[in-house]
Amino acid sequence: MTKPRIVHVAIPSVPFFEFFDYLAPNDCTLEQLRAGIRLEVPFGKRTKIAFLMTTSFDSHYALEKLKPILRIIDNASLLSDVDLQLLHWVSHYYHHPIGEVMSAAFPTALRQGKEAVIKKIPALRENAKTSPPIVCNPAQQHAIDHVAATWGQFGVFLLDGVTGSGKTEVYMQLIQTVLDKGQQVLVLVPEITLTPQLQARFESRFNTFIAISHSKLTDMQRKNAWLLMQSGACSLLLGTRSALFTPMPRLGLIILDEEHDSSFKQQEGFRFSARDVAIMRGKFAQTPVLLGSATPSLESLYNIRQARYHHLPLPERAGSALPPIVEIIDIRQQKLNEGLSPILLNEMRLTLNKDEQVLLFLNRRGFAPTLICNDCGWVARCVHCDANLVIHRHKSLLRCHHCGTEHRLIQTCPACQTHNLVSVGLGTERIESVLGTLFADKTVIRLDRDSTSHKGALERYLTQIHAGDAHIILGTQLLAKGHHFPNVTLVAILDVDSGLFSTDFHSGEKLAQLIVQVSGRAGREQKQGKVILQTRQPEHPLLVELLRDGYSKFAALALQERERAKLPPFSYQALLRAHSASEVLPENFLQSVAALAKTLNASNVQILGPIPAPMARRAGQYRYQLLFQHDNRNGLHHLLRQLVPKISGLNGGQKVRWSIDVDPVDLY
Repeated sequence: MTKPRIVHVAIPSVPFFEFFDYLAPNDCTLEQLRAGIRLEVPFGKRTKIAFLMTTSFDSHYALEKLKPILRIIDNASLLSDVDLQLLHWVSHYYHHPIGEVMSAAFPTALRQGKEAVIKKIPALRENAKTSPPIVCNPAQQHAIDHVAATWGQFGVFLLDGVTGSGKTEVYMQLIQTVLDKGQQVLVLVPEITLTPQLQARFESRFNTFIAISHSKLTDMQRKNAWLLMQSGACSLLLGTRSALFTPMPRLGLIILDEEHDSSFKQQEGFRFSARDVAIMRGKFAQTPVLLGSATPSLESLYNIRQARYHHLPLPERAGSALPPIVEIIDIRQQKLNEGLSPILLNEMRLTLNKDEQVLLFLNRRGFAPTLICNDCGWVARCVHCDANLVIHRHKSLLRCHHCGTEHRLIQTCPACQTHNLVSVGLGTERIESVLGTLFADKTVIRLDRDSTSHKGALERYLTQIHAGDAHIILGTQLLAKGHHFPNVTLVAILDVDSGLFSTDFHSGEKLAQLIVQVSGRAGREQKQGKVILQTRQPEHPLLVELLRDGYSKFAALALQERERAKLPPFSYQALLRAHSASEVLPENFLQSVAALAKTLNASNVQILGPIPAPMARRAGQYRYQLLFQHDNRNGLHHLLRQLVPKISGLNGGQKVRWSIDVDPVDLY
């Protein structure tokens, strides 16, 4: 009697690192049991969609206890050997269950077991009118030639170009070369908001259909984009970090725009870095990877220093555009009109009188961040988080920006019953309100998560801005990256100080990047721009260094500080987070983890904590964290490989929610 064949499968939404074993049908051939196919399997009282990882004739369990699979969904694997190699590496590096990693590689519709069929294959824009390439300056051409010389080989290139230096033109000329070779290109951006503008530029340039993938699309749209690339029917994919794992059989180039952006790091569940995984994907596929930024991350600059990346500088703005003039305004002892200084208001009037546009940046949405009673000092706090409720006056709401809790905007203090409630602090709604009074004859557009929540709203606003039908553009982080507004000549950051004081060692780098990125929206064509920074800390070393010496000198000094403090990228970190509705369970659990880690710690990894998270209570959950740090990556991972599989078995491991974050970008 022949032994039955065992299939070893990965199952999503199950927090186990091992495979699950099932019996293959007797009439099933080995050809039908390819790694990467989807199966339907019984799991407890339910059924689940699983991914076949490997087969054998052996199991850790008695054969009579194994259940047969219910059905084979795919006739052939939807993933290549290189795709599977990458996913195994990702699971290993991030110490994350393989079922969850496999799930991340598929769009929702395919995870649910739906048929892998493209409903409608789009026309590929044959003989469409396309705009010709721009004649590049020497620095752009050098970058293009340098990358093009490595087709078919792995290499990482950092396109380090000041804002407005023509990075997108470099991308497009390289993309065209790859398309001409019959290969595929993956282009990743950090934010959904950047896809419409880049999509429009690509569509005007390339004689091909462009697949789009991000979380605002329907499940069917994302499935179609995935299958168009997986089948080879489409050659160009533009998406956010979730598009990273899309199979591409003829992959010829990977591009990450705004590589420094922390949005490339997944912050919930499977915490991977799209930038770092994209580099490993390029390595496995023997494909060049191009990282672009005006403010490269300290990690990438360190990798340049270590000769791991090739440096491609674009030091000047493209065409005749000049760098903006930057002016610091000391707002101490000045009378501000809802956060707007007299000097700024005067500059705004001068700019608007020339029929040019103004951009104001404030990284705080809502009307005001605090509602306080002027009589007794009561403050509107979230009952679930260690945070104040934010006033949203347009909707008459108090809203927590951390857990989403909402209340009606009150008029009476619940503590002393008086009506003397005042709004303290600035938000974009409040600035919008005063601008409507001060510039009543001008059109103000507010771009933040609230104003762009409806489908198509962002695209409509961007069209209005480009058409010149908006005079003042006010917004949050949505404005900081990548946007090209040709008629914006005045940019102001209203509150620089909010980023100057933080317990997170990443904060200085992030603020410097933000200032440079926002400033880069000014004067991108023939007219020279002006940037105004409002601050109560005009002598702060970060501001002085950045404005005097530029971002590259600032980054070099920041790297020296990191090296002295033995912080990343001169060391490697993993953060273990735990949370529970109980105030004591997370801390007790992490103390148990720390004690176990110390018994396994042959490589002398630093174990720091547990301590409360910077926001100790969020959404009703008490949050603690434990930090592991080592100056050698292998030493850190050696400990994690032994520790992580044992964590769930510790006392309290089933009563708290915990996660491991390798290479954290926020210590929150």
